[in-house]
Amino acid sequence: MATAVASTATAAERAVLEEEFRWLLQAEVHAVLRQLQDILKEASLRFTLPGSGAEGPAKQENFILGSCSTDQVKGVLTLQGDALSQADVNLKMPRNNQLLHFAFREDKQWKLQQIQDARNHVSQAIYLLANREESYQFKTGAEVLKLMDAVMLQLTRARNRLTTPATLTLPELAASGLTRMFAPTLPSDLLVNVYINLNKLCLTVYQLHALQPTSTKNFRPAGGAVLHSPGAMFEWGSQRLEVSHVHKVECVIPWLNDALVYFTVSLQLCQQLKDKISVFSSYWSYRPF
Repeated sequence: MATAVASTATAAERAVLEEEFRWLLQAEVHAVLRQLQDILKEASLRFTLPGSGAEGPAKQENFILGSCSTDQVKGVLTLQGDALSQADVNLKMPRNNQLLHFAFREDKQWKLQQIQDARNHVSQAIYLLANREESYQFKTGAEVLKLMDAVMLQLTRARNRLTTPATLTLPELAASGLTRMFAPTLPSDLLVNVYINLNKLCLTVYQLHALQPTSTKNFRPAGGAVLHSPGAMFEWGSQRLEVSHVHKVECVIPWLNDALVYFTVSLQLCQQLKDKISVFSSYWSYRPF
């Protein structure tokens, strides 16, 4: 008798759980997908920054670069979508206070690959979500988990492109096309780098000096880094060079901050849906859920 009652209770519980799970697959999953699409479309709009019309060129935004720790470098960078269209930089040389001025050539733009890649990953996430129309019926929890994993992968990659700048060696910086963007041409004892770090647009200027063949310093080439320190050494052509001064200035890009918030919220929604699906797996561990 007790066994029969327990069996009936178990059957009733299973029926309730199966009904809740069907509702989750048929209704709540699509509600979350709609919410994710709405959030990611807002994120995508931050990256497009249209001009006067939806198909027009991206508007130009001027950002004044500064630092609370130095006034050696001042500049204005003009961002147009995912490209720097203009740069105007003043550098005060530490030794003699000589003022150097250099700017982008008028025929040049510098593509910020980090922004372009992040935007592409957002677009891919939206595509994955849009492929599951409202009429689509999810059959198993595993199918939902697979979709959430794919969307989260794209969102994580988008976020990482903004939060993890490339680590470059000094020879890679010296060979970069960025050094040829300026007029007048950059002096041979200067290197520059521009990158995104979180919600900030960063400009770094490295001043170099040549190591004499008679130098007693132990030459040890520096590896890759986002930001090299004074004393970092490298070989370029037939010369051995050392970083003597490093100047970094930056500014906040508000819409990048918005995008990062949207990424975080979207990832949390994906994880919450995965957690709800996984709760049911503990009841049906012996069968696909």
